[in-house]
Amino acid sequence: MPTVSVFDMTGKKVSDLELAESIFGIEPSIPAMHLCVVAYLANQRQGTQSTLTRAEVSGGGKKPWRQKGTGRARQGSTRAPQWYHGGIAHGPKPRKYNKDINKKVRRLAMKSALSAKVADGELIVLDGLKLDAIKTKEMVKVVDALETGKKVTFVLPEKDDIIYRSARNIAGVKTTLVNTLNVYDILNCDTLVVLKDAVSKIEEVYA
Repeated sequence: MPTVSVFDMTGKKVSDLELAESIFGIEPSIPAMHLCVVAYLANQRQGTQSTLTRAEVSGGGKKPWRQKGTGRARQGSTRAPQWYHGGIAHGPKPRKYNKDINKKVRRLAMKSALSAKVADGELIVLDGLKLDAIKTKEMVKVVDALETGKKVTFVLPEKDDIIYRSARNIAGVKTTLVNTLNVYDILNCDTLVVLKDAVSKIEEVYA
């Protein structure tokens, strides 16, 4: 079973913690993680971009000039794509970019991402995180004490508005909950800091 060190808010090691082999110690599946990351990014797209076709641009009802005899190319409307203020040919229209992922693949990807973090030594277990007031400075002290990289994600067992508001203005620092944690958030950080209570919840969910 993989074992990690447990630290307190000052960066001092307080104990060791054995993690579940089936969740934090499997062989990572790169294809499964890739599918989930692509789906996550695709699902973030609003798909509201829209351009006007020649049928939707105002004007252009009259034929600019007669068909023959002028020496110029034949034209049927001043709102054709080749005209200034004309419609857009093959432009983007509102659409959905949503991708669905099989439940078993999602679970495998989550376990793979967590296992990869443990294997790379990029997962830190925090004994507890408690702030008395909303203070960005106090949260910065915690981040510095843990010696994380530029991008760090804190995984909380339950919603804590004080921690969230203390961390939201720190560049590269993100907070998330166990029930909203996803593969992209895990892989898109240099260090994943998981509270000890959150580890228990993760093992309970993905056991």
